[in-house]
Amino acid sequence: MDEGGSRIRRRVSVRKRNRPSLENVFAASPATELKHSEEEEDAEMVAGSRRRRTVDVQPVEVQPHHLSDSPEFLVLWSDGTHPGPLRMLPERRIIDSEEDMFGDYDSFAENSFLAQVDDLEQKCLQLPEHRNHATDHATEDLCSESDKHNTLNVTTVGDRTELNMDEHTKNQSRHEDVSVEPDADILYDVPSSQVLFFENLHNSSSALGDPSTEEKDWNSSSPKTVNEELPVNSREQPQQTVESSSKIRTSSDANRRKSLKDHLKSTMTGNAKAQTPIFSRTKQLKETLLSEEINVAKKTIESSSDDLGPFYSLPSKVRDLYVQFKGIEKLYEWQHTCLTLKSVQERKNLIYSLPTSGGKTLVAEILMLQELLCRRRDVLMILPYVAIVQEKLHMIGEGTRGAILEMTLAKILYTSKTTQIIGMSATLNNVEDLQKFLQAEYYTSQFRPVELKEYLKINDTIYEVDSRAENGMTFSRLLNYKYSDILKKMDPDHLVALVTEVIPNYSCLVFCPTKKNCENVAEMICKSLSKEYLKHKEKEKQEVITNLKNVSGGNLCRVLKHTIPFGVAYHHSGLTSDERKLLEEAYSTGVLCLFTCTSTLAAGVNLPARRVILRAPYVAKEFLKRNQYKQMIGRAGRAGIDSVGESILILQEKDKQQVLELISRPLENCYSHLVQEFTKGIQTLFLSLIGLKIATNLDDIYRFMSGTFFGVQQKVLLKEKSLWEITVESLRYLTEKGLLQKDTIYGSEEEFQNNFLITKLGRASFKGTIDLAYCDILYRDLKKGLEGLMLESLLHLIYLTTPYDMASQCDPDWMIYFRQFNQLSPAEQNVAALVGVSENFIGKKASGQAIRKKVDKNVVNRLYLSFILYALLKETNIWSVSEKFNMPRGYIQSLLSAAAAFSSCVLHFCEELEEFWVYRALLGELTKKLTYCVKAELIPLMEVTGVLEGRARQLYNAGYKSLTHLANANPEVLISTIDHLSRRQAKQIVSSAKMLLHEKAEALQEEVEELLRLPSDFPGIVASSTEKA
Repeated sequence: MDEGGSRIRRRVSVRKRNRPSLENVFAASPATELKHSEEEEDAEMVAGSRRRRTVDVQPVEVQPHHLSDSPEFLVLWSDGTHPGPLRMLPERRIIDSEEDMFGDYDSFAENSFLAQVDDLEQKCLQLPEHRNHATDHATEDLCSESDKHNTLNVTTVGDRTELNMDEHTKNQSRHEDVSVEPDADILYDVPSSQVLFFENLHNSSSALGDPSTEEKDWNSSSPKTVNEELPVNSREQPQQTVESSSKIRTSSDANRRKSLKDHLKSTMTGNAKAQTPIFSRTKQLKETLLSEEINVAKKTIESSSDDLGPFYSLPSKVRDLYVQFKGIEKLYEWQHTCLTLKSVQERKNLIYSLPTSGGKTLVAEILMLQELLCRRRDVLMILPYVAIVQEKLHMIGEGTRGAILEMTLAKILYTSKTTQIIGMSATLNNVEDLQKFLQAEYYTSQFRPVELKEYLKINDTIYEVDSRAENGMTFSRLLNYKYSDILKKMDPDHLVALVTEVIPNYSCLVFCPTKKNCENVAEMICKSLSKEYLKHKEKEKQEVITNLKNVSGGNLCRVLKHTIPFGVAYHHSGLTSDERKLLEEAYSTGVLCLFTCTSTLAAGVNLPARRVILRAPYVAKEFLKRNQYKQMIGRAGRAGIDSVGESILILQEKDKQQVLELISRPLENCYSHLVQEFTKGIQTLFLSLIGLKIATNLDDIYRFMSGTFFGVQQKVLLKEKSLWEITVESLRYLTEKGLLQKDTIYGSEEEFQNNFLITKLGRASFKGTIDLAYCDILYRDLKKGLEGLMLESLLHLIYLTTPYDMASQCDPDWMIYFRQFNQLSPAEQNVAALVGVSENFIGKKASGQAIRKKVDKNVVNRLYLSFILYALLKETNIWSVSEKFNMPRGYIQSLLSAAAAFSSCVLHFCEELEEFWVYRALLGELTKKLTYCVKAELIPLMEVTGVLEGRARQLYNAGYKSLTHLANANPEVLISTIDHLSRRQAKQIVSSAKMLLHEKAEALQEEVEELLRLPSDFPGIVASSTEKA
C-alpha cells in the first residue's frame, strides 16, 4: 500500500444516459465544460436483445475554489425574487435501468459475479503481502467478458483532484479540461449509492488503524494521494494497517465481505428501478459555450482593461435571457454609465439614486451576477419587512426596521474590508450622511423612461403642478362627465369620471387612506360602471375567481366576487398572501385594470399604472409626507407601454395650502433610529457585539458606535448626552438586567478597559433574537410553565409562543372572547387560570361591568390571540377562524406567521438554558405545526417547494404520503393523477423532494462522521503530543 492512501482499481462501463446528481443540484459549481464522444451502436439489431453501449470518460481537472466565510457583496435592494447561487451543472452518467450492469453475469446466482467477488476477497486476505499483484491479475480475469475501454484513475492531492484515462481510452477520446467544484463527487460515472458505499467502506477500514494513524488520516493537513482503479463490479480492496491485530482484521474483513455483497445487491436493485432524464447533445454544447464565456468574462473582470466582455463582464447568455424574459434589448444611458463607473469596477461601495421606475433594479442584478458568476463570491441581499421593494436604502430612517438595517451594515463595515455594499433608493435627501456612514461613492440621475405629469383636483377642476407658476399650479381642464343625482351622492370626488378615462384599456391605481375605504371605493366604482366592462377579458377574469377559490379552500371574498368581473379589485394587508399574489399577477397581465389600494402598495410592490389617483392627502389620519407622495405618484407610467404617466391628487379646499407645501418642499431627511429604538436598537446591538466577540470592551464598543449612522449624525441627534455617556449607560443597563457581566483585565480600575462577557440569559436572548424588552418576561413565563405545564392540549404551549408585541396591539372583541372561553374544556380553562385570566373577568368585560381587580392587559390580550392560534391549528382554515373572531384573514395569517417565527425564537432561547430542556422537543413540533398549519399527516409534504395545503391533500389522497414517495415519483404519472398540475409544477415538486431528501441524508451522514471521528482529547494523542512538546 502507498503511504497516505489506499490503492483501489476500478473499471466503469456505463450507458450513455445523463443524470444530474442531487449533490450537484444543491452545491454551487463553477463553470463546467463537457464534450462527449459520439455514441457507437451496432448496425444490426436483433429483436428482443439489448447491446451494451459504452461512453468515453472525459478527464476532469478539479480546481479548488473557496467561497469566503462572509458575504463579499451586499445589495440593499430587491425586485421580488430571491437570487440564489447560480449553478453550472456538470453532466453525470448512470447505468441504464433496463440493462444488466454486469453483462453476461447472473448477478444473483450461486456461481454469480458476487460469489467471485467473495472468493477473490478471501484470496486477497490470505495473501496480504501480494495484495496489489493479486488484485491486478484477478481484475483482468474477472472482467475478461466486459468492456475494457474505460479505466478510471483518480489522483487526489490536497484540494486538487485529477481524473485521468488510460492510454487506450485517451487515443479514442476527445479531451477537454473541465472545472468542477472540489467538493463535488469525483466518481461521477458511478451511481451515487455506490460512491457513498465506497466512501463509507474506506472510512470504516481506516477506523481499524491505531489512534495515531487515525489522527493522521482525519486531522492531518498534509497532501494525500489515492490512486483508484476499479473493475466493473466496483470492487474495493480492503485496507490493511500493520499495527492492526489479526483478530480484528479477520472479523472486520468478514463483516466487510458480507456488507459488500449486501450493498452491491441493494445497489443493483436500486439501479434497475432508476429513472433518468435524457439531455440532448445540443444542450451540452450550449452549456460548454456558456462556460467558455464565463471564463472569458472572469479573466476580463480581473484585468484592468476597459473592454467589459460580451455583456458587462457577463456571458452573452445573460443578455439573451434578459431579452427573452424581460424584453430588455438595450440598457439606458445612465445604466451603462453607472455600470462603467471607475468606482464600480474597483469594487468600491456605491449609493445610486433615481426616480421610481428609472431602471435601478437591472443595475443591481448585473452587479450581483458579476459577483456570483465571475468573481465566485457570495451575495447578501437585504429585504424589507413590510413587502419587497426596490427603493430600499431610505428605510434606514424608518423605526425598528431602520435600526436593524443600520446595525447590519455597521457590523459588515466594522468586520470586513473586502465586502462591497451597493445601496439604491428613489427617495434620498441628506445623502452626504449616508455616504460618510457607508464610505461610499454616490451616483444620481433624474432619468425617467416615461414622462410623469402631476395634477391636483379641487372640486371638478384639474390643475397641473407647475413649479414655475406663482402658486405652484396652473389650470388644466374641467371634468366633463354626466353625473346623476344618485351618483353625485355616491361619488362626490368624481372618481368614476377619472378612472373611466383610462380603464379598461389602460391600468389605474387608486390610493385610499384606509383598508375599509379601499373596499368601499372598489364596490362604489363597480356599481357605476356599465355592463360593457363585464365583457372585457371575461374568460380570464373568471379564471382569476376560480384560482382565488382554489387557494382559499373554496371561499371567496364577497367584495371581490362582485368587483373582479368588472376588472376591479382592492389590495391591502387584509388579503392573504396567496390572494395578493394572484391579484397582482392578474393586474400585471392586464386582466384586472384597476386596484384600490393602501400606501403599502407604493412602498411594497412594483405595479405601475397609466394613471395614479390619490383619494386624499392622508395615510390613515396622518397627512402625507413628501417621501410617501413621491413613492405613490412614482408608480405612474409603465416603461415600454405608456408614453406618459399621470398622477392626480384629490383634495378639499381646507387642505389646499398644506398640499401646495407638500408638492414644493424637499424630501425629508433620513435619521438614525438606533437609540430611539432602545431595546431593539442599541441594547440589542451591544449584546450581539459582545456575543459575537466583535467588540468586548467599552473602548472598542465606543469606537464601533462612532462608525454607525447614529455616530455620523450624533451632533444633530444628541442634545443632552454625549455618545460616550449613552454607550456607558446602555452597557450598565444590560449588566444590571443580568445579560452581561464585567471581567476586568489584570484588575485594572480603568473603566474603558473593562471586558464584558455575555451571561447565559444574555446568550439565550441573543441566540433566540428575543426583543430585550420581553426577555425577562419570557423567562418568567417559561419558568412558571415548568411548575404546571398543561399538556392535555396545545393551548398552554401556544400561549407561551404567542408574540408579545402583537398582544400589545390587540383589541379583543369581549363577546367573542367570552363565547370562546366557555367552549374550552376544563383543562383548557385551567390554562387561562394559570396565566391569570378568569372567566369572571371576561364575563364582566363582555357585559360592560366595572372591574375593580387589576388584571395585566397584555396577558389578557395574549391569551385572546392564543385562542385564535389554537382554533387555527384545530380547524386549519384561515377563513373560518377569520369569521369566528371577526378579524381580517390577512391579519390572521400574519399572526400565524409571527407565532411560527416566535416559536422558533423561543426554541433557540430554551436550547441555551439547561433548565428549559423539557421545552425543546415540544417547541420543535409546535413550530412545524404553526409554520404549515395543516393536519399532521400533510406536514412532510408541505416542506416541498410549490406544495400548499390543497396540493398536499391531493398528493396524500393519491398515495404520495412522504418525501420519499415524491422523490421517487414520475412527473408524468403525477400529471395524470393530480388535477390541475402542470408539467413544470410536477417536475419542480419531484426535484424539490429529491433535494430535501438529499439534505436529510447529508445531515445523517454528518452525524455518522461525527460519531466515528476520533476525539481530539483521545488519551494516546494527548500523551504523544505532550511528549513532542
